[in-house]
Parts: sequence; structure tokens; C-alpha cells
Amino acid sequence: MSKTNSLDIANPLQNDKLSVNEKILKECHNLYIEPEKGLIHIASQFGLKLLAPRKKIIILLIGNHSAGKSSFINWYVEEHVQKTGVAIETQGICLVTSGKRRESLMGNATLHLYPHFKPLQQISGVVDFLSTEISTSNKKKFSLVTFVDTPGLVDGDMQYLFDVNEALLWLGSMADLIFVFFDPIGQALCKRTLNLVEKLNSTNAEKMRFYLSKADDAGNESDRQRVMMQIVQELCKRPGLNRTGFDMPTIFIPELNKPSKCTNQIEEICRDIEKTINRTIQNTLNTLEKDCNDIKTLILQGLSKDEADKNYNYKTILRTAMMGGAAAIIPLVLCLHLVISGLGTDFMHSVFGEEFTYILHKYLSPVRILWSIVPASQQWNIFLLVLALSAVLFLLTQSSLGLRTTLTRKQKHSYIEMLDHVCNVVVPKKTQLYFEYLEQSVGDHDL
Repeated sequence: MSKTNSLDIANPLQNDKLSVNEKILKECHNLYIEPEKGLIHIASQFGLKLLAPRKKIIILLIGNHSAGKSSFINWYVEEHVQKTGVAIETQGICLVTSGKRRESLMGNATLHLYPHFKPLQQISGVVDFLSTEISTSNKKKFSLVTFVDTPGLVDGDMQYLFDVNEALLWLGSMADLIFVFFDPIGQALCKRTLNLVEKLNSTNAEKMRFYLSKADDAGNESDRQRVMMQIVQELCKRPGLNRTGFDMPTIFIPELNKPSKCTNQIEEICRDIEKTINRTIQNTLNTLEKDCNDIKTLILQGLSKDEADKNYNYKTILRTAMMGGAAAIIPLVLCLHLVISGLGTDFMHSVFGEEFTYILHKYLSPVRILWSIVPASQQWNIFLLVLALSAVLFLLTQSSLGLRTTLTRKQKHSYIEMLDHVCNVVVPKKTQLYFEYLEQSVGDHDL
């Protein structure tokens, strides 16, 4: 299934270094992708398509040119991973994630690392401008986050080397959070940014977060309020963004040698990321439980159907045997009676003996009685009619033999093994992981 890459945990010693949340997401992911007994493999045998949960949340950052997206990533990671500056530094799509060693990956290597990003290949030119920066940082909650840094959006004649709008809209559908950074220094009302925000908001409103970045450069408090009002008014002109309770925290990258009186709400972003991680873990565990129940239902239905099909086949074979027996025995007995009657009792005694002849006469007496009722002139016609009815009965026997396909012994054993694995391995594992997750927040006496 999935190959080991620079993000995977190589050995048990490294596994011990994982936080509880990392461990939970990783083990849930592994329960799905295990080659022989993974839930994806089991579900596929019953026509159920499952997706492995991601081991990290995805945060998409968009905004106008020089809005501070890359600077925020560097601050969160506490490492200079992304280039920053006045010039348009980020011209492609860059994934920033944690791993075992510092490394930069380009194009197809990124798609190999993140196979669920492969649909981006359908957008012309994107792969050539897709990259990944792997950092060893374990600051804040970075080990559970993948940031997606995107090109700064500008108006005018700026030509992008791929369809930026289409790529960002697709990424928005994949992301768990979408951070929109508005730069207060003349770029916040970029039409390209506003148009894209409106489209993203129409389908991903619950993921959207709006921030006034570089708020410490916006002048005094009055200037900041005026800038924020302009941005909010412009956003609210858009039908899809006209909503009550519009929130836009002011943020900036704190610097020790640059004190500011501006309220910095950048820690709110960290709390929002942590809440999303916790919600993702709960959703992952709930989805794991639901998928286990769905698989159990499908396996039990398969076993129940197999039992019903076997009973149907047994009854069909029994009914067919009775009809076939009747089709063969009735004309055979009648022919035997006619032959014995034609040969005479003396001949039968001389050939088969008196005892055997007596037994034949005894058991054929019902046929002899019924046949004596038939007028002699009609006996030949009745005989032909009996043969015809037997032939029809035989044909009906053949046509009614439609047996249902049943499980082989090996298949049934496989079903039972899969059911046992889900019930006695995966479900208890999910319960254990849920307990470990709750144990972080509540005392043992509450569990």
C-alpha cells in the first residue's frame, strides 16, 4: 500500500516520540491502509469505497501579494522555511510539512508524497510549480499540520504560469482551514482576491478565517479600524459574504526589538488550529467506528445471503429430484406392468421364480388396478399421453434447476476472518485510541 517516505515513522523508538494526537491519527490511518487486513481492502471486496483519513490537517493560505502568508508559516514553524520579501516570492504552490529531515521536493515527488493531491495534475501547468518543504520542527502543533502556501494575488497584467483560481478552488475543497490574509498597505482590496474569496466562501464558508495581517504597519488604532471597515464593507458587498458576526482579528509577526501598541491576536490562529486538530481527531475516530459498523453489516449480510442461497439450492435440488424421479418412474412402472402382463404369470414363474413374481405383482397392484379402469380401446392413447406428460415434467425439471452461486469454503472462511478482525482488532483499537484521546482532557475517574 503506502510506501515509506520522509514523513513516515521509521521505527518503534521514533513512534514513542509521537504526541498522543499524532499517534492516534497515524494508527487510524494505518488501520485503513494495511495491505491484507486494512479497512480499505476489506471494504473493497463488498463494493464499499473508503478513504484513509489524513494524518495531518491541511491549512490553505491565500491573500494578496505581500500579505504575510509565508512570514506566518515561518513564525509558526519557528524556522525560515519560506522566502519572504516585498517581491513576489511564492509563485507556485508550496506545501510546508514536518518530517524526519530538512528536504525540498518538487513536482511529481510532492504528488508521490501526497497522492490525494494528484487531481491537481488535471490543471495545466500546476505540477511544474508544485513543491514541498519538509522541516524537522516540532514547534506548536506543526507536526499535525500541512500548510499550503500560495502565490500572492494581484490585479492588472500579472500573468500566472497556471490557472491559479482553479487550483486554489480545488485546494479549498481539500483543506480543513482556509486562512485569508488581507494586507492593510494598499493591497487588501485586490479584486482577484475578493473574487476568489467569494467563490471559496460559497462552498467552504465553515472553513474560512479572515485576518488583517501586518496590523502593526497600519498606523494607529484609528487607521486600523478604518482599513478594517473598508475591507469588511467591500466583502459585505458580495452576496455570498454578506453575513452577520463578521470577524477579522488583527495579527502581525511579533518581534522583540519592535514593540507595538497594536493588539496582536495571532495566538487565536494557534488556538483555532488546535481546535481543528482536535475536531479532526474526533471525526476520524467517529468515521472509523461508522466504517467498522458498515463493514460488519456488509459481511453479516453476505454470510446471511450465502445461508439463504444454500437453503434455496437445497430446496431446489430436492424439488427437482422429486419431479425428475416422477418423470422417470411413472412411465417406467407403467411399461414394467405392461411387459409383465404381456409375458404372463407362467412365463414369469419359469424365468424369475414364484417369490420374485409375487413381489412384482404385489408392488405393481396399484398400477394394475388403475390401468384396469382405462378402456381397452384407449389404453394405447393413455400410454402415449403418460409418456408426453413425463417428457413435459422432465423439461420443467431442467428449467427449474437455476441454482444460486454460493460462497466456497475458502471464501466463507475469509469472510469470518475479516469479521473477526474488524470486531476483535479494529473496534477495540478504536476504543483504546478514543480513551487515550479523552485521557488528555479528563481525569481517570471520569472515564
